[in-house]
Amino acid sequence: MRSRYKIAAALFATLAASIVLAIAVGSENLPLFSLDAQQTEILFDIRVPRVLLAAGVGASLAAAGAALQSLLRNPLAEPYLLGVSNGAALGTMMAFVFFSNFEFARPILAFAGAGIATAVVYKMAKSRSGMSVERLVLSGVIVTTFLSSIIVLLTSLLDAAKLRSFTFWLLGDLSQASATGFYYVLAAAVAGTLVLSSQARSLNLLMIGERDAFDFGVEVKRVRLIIFTASSVLVGTAVAASGSVGYVGLIVPHLVRLAFGSDNRLVVPFSAVAGAAFVVLADTTARTLIAPREFPVGAITALIGAPLFIYLLRRAG
Repeated sequence: MRSRYKIAAALFATLAASIVLAIAVGSENLPLFSLDAQQTEILFDIRVPRVLLAAGVGASLAAAGAALQSLLRNPLAEPYLLGVSNGAALGTMMAFVFFSNFEFARPILAFAGAGIATAVVYKMAKSRSGMSVERLVLSGVIVTTFLSSIIVLLTSLLDAAKLRSFTFWLLGDLSQASATGFYYVLAAAVAGTLVLSSQARSLNLLMIGERDAFDFGVEVKRVRLIIFTASSVLVGTAVAASGSVGYVGLIVPHLVRLAFGSDNRLVVPFSAVAGAAFVVLADTTARTLIAPREFPVGAITALIGAPLFIYLLRRAG
């Protein structure tokens, strides 16, 4: 327990330090004190909203990934690989093309797309003999490919300027953060993580099998509905705000389990904390490496996440 407390303190310290670093560093470095009028405007209108949005996106994706991995008893279950992120991206794309005048069209359609993609992948992966890793991954790949083809077809309806903007957003873009927009993502991240954490005991039992969990009194259908709904809200809100940021929901929960064990009462909330720090640091890297230009944050998370995942696979083997 003492080592867990130390790791938890280190996680919170890392998150706090990453936020301070992200606020201070950028194409315009900001001193921590004695800001002039222009620097104050940059700080509160641009830098702080973007950093807090990155934290909310990271927390949402990591918490959703941790819950889905436990619910489906599959270490590869992750919003990006399961097609949930692409479902949310397609919903956002439809709002971008057909309902651009409606303020709440993007989060609503993103949530709807994430929920539908989740349900379809789960139905495809489920069979009479249960759910295998291969069947789940194959279902996710099929749904992801199908949704990606629809997104490509819809891009033909965009003009050159909108096409470039949407393509950059699709790869993961936090540059459009507004002073009020990040509130929705942070609110969804906190509420969704609390809902998922409230089901942690049931998730612990579901990890040994649905039949065994049912024998111990778990209402499997209700828990499954809660997890899928909360995960869809988290992923839909995050994707609507930032595009598809991959590997967060896959890598972060694995690292948290290495530190805290498999108890979801710890894994889910601390995945949110670690995910927030991870995306904040990735976004800081994305916008400072070639400043004043920037990379898509999704490219940075993939460059970090893919080698980490390979390392974890080799370590498990």
